Amino acid sequence: MAKKSKKQQSAGTPATVSLTAAGVDFTLHSYEHDPSHPSYGEEAAEAMGVSPDRVFKTLVADVDGALTVAVVPVSGTLDLKALAAAVGGKRATMADPTLAERTTGYVRGGISPLGQRKRLRTVLDDSAGTHPTICISAGRRGLEVELTPGDLAELTEAVLAPIGRG
Repeated sequence: MAKKSKKQQSAGTPATVSLTAAGVDFTLHSYEHDPSHPSYGEEAAEAMGVSPDRVFKTLVADVDGALTVAVVPVSGTLDLKALAAAVGGKRATMADPTLAERTTGYVRGGISPLGQRKRLRTVLDDSAGTHPTICISAGRRGLEVELTPGDLAELTEAVLAPIGRG
């Protein structure tokens, strides 16, 4: 597993470019992605040797017709009712994967809450605040970025709410 600080990076994904441009400290973790692994997030946690509670997945949902990003621990699931409530909506469903990819500019398993093609409203599970740092997708499968929950919330203008289950 290779680690690079922001100062060692010369190029990257839209997510890492946005972090560098914002002057945020982060650590990049790369690993060999196994296409046969049943879970992108669990694979990342295993490959990095990090608790699944500290690795967060980025999911795109449709809340009352508006695409919304939910960032929750890979150790659990997204509570769609709680997500809708967090943004003042009535109903949430998972977004069509093709629409999520086209809107964010990332592929499934590599969608990052940072550097998206179209900035979407974001809700970060409040459990993130219990960790000094969390890991999220850096914009492609096999690449994770570690940063503080506060930096992620600030950069995405995220609402913090209890949207994760289990």
